[in-house]
Amino acid sequence: MKTKTFLVTVSAAALLIVSGAGAASATTLYADPKVKEATISIVQDPAAVPAPEKPGKRAPKTHQVVLTTTEVDAKLDDGTTYTYWTFNNTIPGPMVRVRVGDTVDVKISNAKEATMNHSVDFHAATGFLGGGQITQVEPGQTKEFSFKALTPGVYVYHCATPMVAHHISKGMYGLIVVEPEAGLPAVDQEFYVMQQEVYATKAKNIPNAEDDYDGLVNERPSYLVFNGAVGALSKDKPLKAKVGETVRIWFGVGGPNLTSSFHVIGEIFDRVYNLGSLESEPLKGVQTVTVAPGGATMVEFKVDYPGQYALVDHALSRATKGLIGILAVEGPADDGIIRDKSGDSRKKMGEMAH
Repeated sequence: MKTKTFLVTVSAAALLIVSGAGAASATTLYADPKVKEATISIVQDPAAVPAPEKPGKRAPKTHQVVLTTTEVDAKLDDGTTYTYWTFNNTIPGPMVRVRVGDTVDVKISNAKEATMNHSVDFHAATGFLGGGQITQVEPGQTKEFSFKALTPGVYVYHCATPMVAHHISKGMYGLIVVEPEAGLPAVDQEFYVMQQEVYATKAKNIPNAEDDYDGLVNERPSYLVFNGAVGALSKDKPLKAKVGETVRIWFGVGGPNLTSSFHVIGEIFDRVYNLGSLESEPLKGVQTVTVAPGGATMVEFKVDYPGQYALVDHALSRATKGLIGILAVEGPADDGIIRDKSGDSRKKMGEMAH
């Protein structure tokens, strides 16, 4: 609204109030905007990891992957909703787990009430742009394709409909794990965590965040989040483990633009499968791992001490935009590992402002 127009509007409202005429209608100038009700929670449970098979070679299998693309209003931040685009109503979409040599049958449907075309590109697939070339689905339409998992690794999948960065930033991404032929060693806890930028008006406690296209093309997000929303892995669905357990985190970056420096404050990664390579020897004793947009990794560590461990991108200013999660560990404390001599551990960990 131009300044001159604004002054005229306010002056007219003031005259109405002073004269006593039309006072009720004048107050509607300042009525709260209509709030979009959150229809669902899009937060992906970090424990929603497909059950691993027992280690050991086996004959190839065929896996059915059914994806539905949706457009839904859900909570982005306290008091704020946002229109997300999703695979199966979660962000990230469902994790897929196969072994090298397996066949993956993909069926993708676009909700009939959708306003956009959508698609899927699996970085684990060879040819046809990972499936993106042959899965452009219009609202109400279904398409299918299959691919053979040729190479072990941790791979991203995402929508490949132009503008691709826009579709990803609204939530359309996930992970597919292609395990080596003999599988992977068992661990006690596995978690599924992905990072993204949200390019929307900065709107905490303002009802509806709108897309910020200038922010998107200039790579200036207002929010950065794990698993879809502010507080997703700190308030809604924190990770949970017990002292003595070995934790495995499947971590990926949907992006679409920013590289992550993934770190767990108060822990050290015992093993890092860099760049998502599951056949390479892991790096050992790593503090922070770099993961590119459209990239992934697998990290493992034993939790030796109880407490709340913060998952962050060590570009730490991003925590103020919502990028923080919690691993809550229960169990007995061992003063031989760490000892509080001042009593500060009794204080609660503060929440990062955003």
